[in-house]
Amino acid sequence: MTPRATPRLTAYAVLVALGLVAALGARRAELAVAAVPFALVLALGLTRPAPRVRVGFSIPDERALEGDDIPTTVDIDAETSLARLEVRHVLPPAVEIVDDALPLALSLQAGESRELNVAFRARWGSWTVGDLRVRARDRLGVLVWERRVARPHRIRVYPRPEQLSRLLAPAHTQATTGNETSKVRADGLEFADTRPFVPGDRLRSVNWRATARRGTLVVNERHPDRNADVVLMLDSFVDVGDARDGILGRVVRAAATLADLYLKRRDRVGLVSFGGTLRWLEPGSGPVQRYMLVDALLETQVRFSYAWKDVNVIPARTLPPHALVVAISPLLDARAVTAMLDLRARGHDLAVVEIAAESFAGTGDTDVERLARRLWQLRRADVRERLRGMGVAVGRWDEETELEATLEEVRTYRRHALVARR
Repeated sequence: MTPRATPRLTAYAVLVALGLVAALGARRAELAVAAVPFALVLALGLTRPAPRVRVGFSIPDERALEGDDIPTTVDIDAETSLARLEVRHVLPPAVEIVDDALPLALSLQAGESRELNVAFRARWGSWTVGDLRVRARDRLGVLVWERRVARPHRIRVYPRPEQLSRLLAPAHTQATTGNETSKVRADGLEFADTRPFVPGDRLRSVNWRATARRGTLVVNERHPDRNADVVLMLDSFVDVGDARDGILGRVVRAAATLADLYLKRRDRVGLVSFGGTLRWLEPGSGPVQRYMLVDALLETQVRFSYAWKDVNVIPARTLPPHALVVAISPLLDARAVTAMLDLRARGHDLAVVEIAAESFAGTGDTDVERLARRLWQLRRADVRERLRGMGVAVGRWDEETELEATLEEVRTYRRHALVARR
């Protein structure tokens, strides 16, 4: 541990020096005797050995949901007696201690151990904790010993998902078995139609009631259950508002909710993140893909870069044919809107969840500011109409609307657009 002087040491040293100078100047020995107690305190304090203490830090579970408490343990083993030991954490701005458990001051005897239970709470993201500051004082208070204890642990705090009862259905399904009803007719569970019996049909497919009415064998046709490829497209060009309820936070929360629910339906889910850099994750399924997706979402942040690359550099396997692309964007950056229009022009099945940004813009105090806000709103409406003009469903998600209602708006538009095409 590194020793440091305290204000008491400076004060005692000044008193000893003044006493000696005054004794020499006035030629009075009693002035020197008066400074002896302070000199003894300095001598004892400066010659005391440095305290020895071991500090450990552990986290039982390094994964948690946003808003949940993250329990941690600080283990302290004193090899020498400690009159006063102070322990505190140095945490990232997004992590806080619950109930102000630290900093804490305690007294320990030689060989004594103490276990401190401290709970953290953090917003979504990946954070490093375990940076401790330890400070020991003796009873004389002349020196203070300080030490940094680095026990780094990486915690991953996942966004708390929204409640959804239904998801967006893709226009096309894949060949693998899943929970999505395909539009083709084959062996399955969902009833499609009836047709006359032909050689090769299974007897279990015979509709006996229809057969009895028509007097000839009639069989049922069904829709098979297939899975789908879903690619989540995140717009991280712009972030406005605080870290929890800002635009980027809502983008990540919506993406985490959709990814988790689609994976539970045995669909394959991929990720394309637009920002200062372009990142992607090929579609996959299973628990491994879930952790890869969530870890990628936790690393999502706004990065400034001049080296912008469009969708041409995305590997073809990341955007497979007939995949449903769900773009989550505030529609504030022209590069993200251009990428969406490009994907739609290439024939991809695209739906947009717009993160409403009006609440983050001021209403304006002057006529010029109110006019600028109105022009900005008209420009955003023009962007929506451009997307809808290409057959892209756009649903707005704001603070007063549940994500379920936004997805229902998208489903309604897609359903009406399908009927219009027919």
